[in-house]
Amino acid sequence: MDYAQKAAWACDALRNAISAVSSVSSSSSILAVRDVMNSNEEGGNPLDLVPPDKLEYLLKLVQAIFDARFIAGCYNIAVVLTIAVFAILHWRKSRNDRRQWLARIRGTKSDSAQKTTAKTTATTTTRTIQTSSSPASSSRSSPGTSTPTGGDWKDNLVDLERSPLLWGRTSSLTINSTRLDRKPSLSSTISSWLARQPPPIPIVNRTLPSNGTSLFITFWILLNVLFQMFLIPLRWDFFFVFGDKMGFMFIVNLPLLYLLSAKNQPLRVLTGYSYEALNIFHRRVGEMMCFMAAVHFASMVIWQFVLAEDWMLASKSAWAYFTHPLILCGLGAFVSYELLYFTSLGSFRQRWYELFLASHVVLQIAALVFLWFHYYTSQPYVGLSLLIFVLDRLVWRLRLKRATVIADIEVLEDGQTYLLSADWDIIPSAHSRGNQPWWKFNSNKSILNGWSPTDHVFLTVPSLGGSHALQAHPFTIASAAPVVTSTEQQPTHAWFNLLIRSYAGFTSDLLRHAQAGHTRVSVQLDGPYGSSHALDMLRASGSAILVAGGSGIAVTFPLVWALLQRSEEDVPSDVRKEDDDDDDSLGVDVDEDDDEEDKVLSVRSGSGSLTRQKQRVHMLWVTHSRSHRDWIPQEQFDELVALGLDLVIPEPTEEAGRPDVAGIVKGWILDAASDGLESAVVVSGPDGLNRTVRNTCADVIGEGLDVRIAVEKFGW
Repeated sequence: MDYAQKAAWACDALRNAISAVSSVSSSSSILAVRDVMNSNEEGGNPLDLVPPDKLEYLLKLVQAIFDARFIAGCYNIAVVLTIAVFAILHWRKSRNDRRQWLARIRGTKSDSAQKTTAKTTATTTTRTIQTSSSPASSSRSSPGTSTPTGGDWKDNLVDLERSPLLWGRTSSLTINSTRLDRKPSLSSTISSWLARQPPPIPIVNRTLPSNGTSLFITFWILLNVLFQMFLIPLRWDFFFVFGDKMGFMFIVNLPLLYLLSAKNQPLRVLTGYSYEALNIFHRRVGEMMCFMAAVHFASMVIWQFVLAEDWMLASKSAWAYFTHPLILCGLGAFVSYELLYFTSLGSFRQRWYELFLASHVVLQIAALVFLWFHYYTSQPYVGLSLLIFVLDRLVWRLRLKRATVIADIEVLEDGQTYLLSADWDIIPSAHSRGNQPWWKFNSNKSILNGWSPTDHVFLTVPSLGGSHALQAHPFTIASAAPVVTSTEQQPTHAWFNLLIRSYAGFTSDLLRHAQAGHTRVSVQLDGPYGSSHALDMLRASGSAILVAGGSGIAVTFPLVWALLQRSEEDVPSDVRKEDDDDDDSLGVDVDEDDDEEDKVLSVRSGSGSLTRQKQRVHMLWVTHSRSHRDWIPQEQFDELVALGLDLVIPEPTEEAGRPDVAGIVKGWILDAASDGLESAVVVSGPDGLNRTVRNTCADVIGEGLDVRIAVEKFGW
């Protein structure tokens, strides 16, 4: 924008009881400013009303505003650089994970695995952990064992997802473990602290994230404070600069806010974080921006009615100020974003989720429109944010990723949980994940083309009528991901399941719809969405540990299935070629290395060979009621156990209390570490269970062991 435009805007601002908010870069520009103001058709030059001794101050104020906006405009450069750092770290870790996975497939040890073995020396010993005192509370078997039926679920209804698991009495359980000669270092101590999750905030009982996440959010807040306060004149007569810059900091954060809320976004690909993880940061950004808007509004009011001198204002009338179109648009944007914040609170979303969905769309559009007319400098940022919003909601989600299928609804024994199931054939594709570049993969993929473990979809049931026909609700896919092959003539059959707990609103309406006899409905599925971070991490480890609490089994079961039911299509083509060159016969060969305990299994079939190094896979599933075990068919668990799954399903917590989750998980980690294996842990369940498992991993990390932890927490 040239000097003439800046001066014209400053002229209008002065005329309408707002201090001059414009810029000139040097004293030589004063003449250009005066020329434009004198040519203004609406009322002449406001500088004619400025006392000569105040003119220098006014020009300094305008220059300070311009400098402050220039500094704030550089904020997104810092954001881009931060994203680049995370992208590089993610790329390095992904490459290392792939190397470890391929090394195990080939039957060799990667460099990191060799370092792990070299770091630890083990001597066998006996270790005692604590478990629930109830008989068979930590039975290590498949879930088909006959057990007495518990009480009526309706008489003992406890919402597993909203209340912590019950504490129970403990007794000693002796297991074989190892005493490791571990050497904690400064880096392991720091890593342990970053992985640890503090207890909830007292009184309000708000769950806190891990220290690492809190540290990153603190860094982001400090970055905003730095850009806000850098070179700000700390004088009351320059207070307008502070308020104006706070509004501009709100604006420069807009693209980041909308990018984090998008379902299809480059941040997921660049950083490896799932939509759910990025959504946590999205909420923190939104909260900070609402605070910025409030400070900007309060600062402008204080300046107008307290700090500004009379010669700077056209009128001190509150009515004239708040009814000006510029101020009205600002108030509209402020109210819209504040309402967005309050309707996004967890308590509001859980009670009125449908209202949350509708208001989120309407208020976002209204806020952007108001902001466009309130702050002309915001228009490029508003336009970019609106572009992100429109592309994500309309072009991609509605046209490319939505599919309609016929689904069956089965109400389970507890009467509050139901299974929505569908199945279809997946036509073999000439382009698989392994043969397609990353920038083309998933570019035109819907749920009909398959999904991956931990993916979720947005569900719409038009037959419910009313507002439900326009709403989409997120649910994690509870069934195993189909293995899509490109070599078979027959199409792959996909079995799709959603495990849904009934709450208020949509889920309870769909339950009543099914109980009324409508057990077969047409549904629209938008997705899949998700990240492969958890699966990649587990595949790269020598010991995979998965912990589920209640409906968290919808996350861990597909992951276990992918680890143990891996097909040849999952193996990179170069590794399959190596196997074909090394072995020309059909059959099963087991090779054993004298220097290693790990066995390499080479399975040959008519379509090629599959070589894998044995991986330890453990899963712990904590349930509240005995009826919850029916959520996963027994024969599927039996098949996984036959493939090598170490499955632990304690007695239900309503009967035996809470099992010693920390002791079980730590025992598995120590057993793996004794053989020089890195452990990867994935947990999904109530907040209390997630925190227990996370802090258990933090403890062993602090002792010098190699453990990676991922928490898959899904929420509205």
